[in-house]
Amino acid sequence: MTESLAFPVAPDPFDPASLRLDPSYAETIGVGKLLTTVPVRKSNRQDFVRVHPDPSYRLPAAIIELKEDREIYLVAPHLVEALHDEITPAILFTAINRQGVVFLWPAKLPGPDGKENEWHRSAREAAEKATKAWVRIMANMSLGAYELFEAKGDLPEPEWPELAFREILRTAFRERHVDRQDHPLIKRLRGEA
Repeated sequence: MTESLAFPVAPDPFDPASLRLDPSYAETIGVGKLLTTVPVRKSNRQDFVRVHPDPSYRLPAAIIELKEDREIYLVAPHLVEALHDEITPAILFTAINRQGVVFLWPAKLPGPDGKENEWHRSAREAAEKATKAWVRIMANMSLGAYELFEAKGDLPEPEWPELAFREILRTAFRERHVDRQDHPLIKRLRGEA
């Protein structure tokens, strides 16, 4: 009588059930998300956003906006007078969208003449409202200002990164901080480069 030997069948190494990650895997491997990019921009019209409620996470500052390059530069105060024709005063609000993207929202301030622009005023008003609620702003050309919409759902509070405002600024403007007379941006604006 011959006996047949039954060999165990090896499991399929590509069986999706054996490869599926547990949703809480990140909690078990001891990693944290690093903030390596901080955009400087207005809130997107489709985004509901929040603004950090701590006043130490905002800054009135001088900026230069290069519209054709879609870049915003932070200008050191000692250069403001020399660049007065180029700078715009703004409040940099630390904001976050529903996807967890942290960004700096520059809301422009009145100019040296004190004139208030409704676009700028309504953007600052939206940023202030966003310290307490999820909001979305949309441009209304007929109104000449931004319209503000508050989320109707019970959305959870944002999860802010554990990072000092100084580090958020450093990350956002690491290549775009105008702090000296021979900065490449100043040379470009003077036609020297």
